[in-house]
Amino acid sequence: MEVGPGRGTLMDDILRTIKKYPMADAIDAIYMVEASSHLRKVQKNLLCGADAQVSESKVGCHSICKHTEIPIVWTPTIESIPKDPKKMPFIVAHEFFDALPIHAFQAVEVRPNQDTAKQTVNGSSETPSTGTTTPPPTNGNGKPSIQWREMLVSPVPGQPKIDQPTPEPEFQMSLAKYPTRHSRYLPDSHPRFRNLKNIPNAIVEICPDASLFAADFAARIGGSAKHPKSVPSGAALILDYGTTDTVPINSLRGIRQHRHVSPFSEPGLVDLSVDVDFTAVADSAIQASKGVEVHGPVDQSEFLIRMAIRERAEQLMRTASPERARDIEKSYKRLVDRGPSGMGKIYKALAILPENGGTGHRLDSEETSPVSVPSKARSQSMTKENYWSASHQAMPVQLEEPITNKGPDPDLDF
Repeated sequence: MEVGPGRGTLMDDILRTIKKYPMADAIDAIYMVEASSHLRKVQKNLLCGADAQVSESKVGCHSICKHTEIPIVWTPTIESIPKDPKKMPFIVAHEFFDALPIHAFQAVEVRPNQDTAKQTVNGSSETPSTGTTTPPPTNGNGKPSIQWREMLVSPVPGQPKIDQPTPEPEFQMSLAKYPTRHSRYLPDSHPRFRNLKNIPNAIVEICPDASLFAADFAARIGGSAKHPKSVPSGAALILDYGTTDTVPINSLRGIRQHRHVSPFSEPGLVDLSVDVDFTAVADSAIQASKGVEVHGPVDQSEFLIRMAIRERAEQLMRTASPERARDIEKSYKRLVDRGPSGMGKIYKALAILPENGGTGHRLDSEETSPVSVPSKARSQSMTKENYWSASHQAMPVQLEEPITNKGPDPDLDF
């Protein structure tokens, strides 16, 4: 199963490689969770062929993989895929979580006499943006209080110049004047966020959808109260931009034609991306199922090196032409580049696996064989010191060369 498959390149690589091994015969079906009808067609043409027949069911659209003759099912939502306790799901999410919508909040100082909501006739308060009512704010000691305010997208005043090579942004981020229903709940939903409330002007980015997907993955692998599974099985691999143990801030960015642009310019034409809060993803998975454990996140370079990418690249280079060998070496080094803007550093890998006592595997720098280490994810509280370190980690990344693919080089398959 792949969520957000893009143009289908990564799944094509996976299936082309899997067919070389006996495990291909054990696959019942391949599920592609894709909301875009255009991308579903692109994926179908790549994975099944342009002339392949398509049928429909309650789950989605069906066709047959050209590599393995395994059924492929396209569905717009992951909820459409049945949770079968007898199945062993393998889930891939590559550059998916960074495209999910976020809510951004800032901790602001509110004085006792400052209007934080409209007063209604019965003395309660009404938030203009939601219409919900709450008791009027009080502060017994007369001192200013700290409250969360949501950062909202609003039109730029005036007439932005959009008919020029670099269009001016048509929208901007504005701080809400009043509490919203999200600001009343989301920033106080977890200690990591609550601990930041007393830091003046602290900013947090929260992605509820990421938690929902992580919980869904965990339930399919380890079972849940609603969908029990006697024997946990399967795995989920998440690869994306993100932070390891800090809360993302100011990470919203726009990408068009492989270049960074304002996320508020040319709506509908600019791809939007944010840093993934991997700690929140891990917490959601563990809370959703007692039958799973989480490993990571680790830098992509570390993950790929432990998966023997260097040895595989060298093997391919030995039988390639000099020009092709140079391309393979360049692609390999780019994937594991640990520089400030290198893919090996800015991308992270996280796995959700069946519960096994928190025992994972890693390769020590001075060893060549795996050793067992405890690596179960833990919820980490945010302190004032590492909050400010987050501001550096979560700033938009400036790429020295554009990202041109949705996955590794097609010939770097394992």
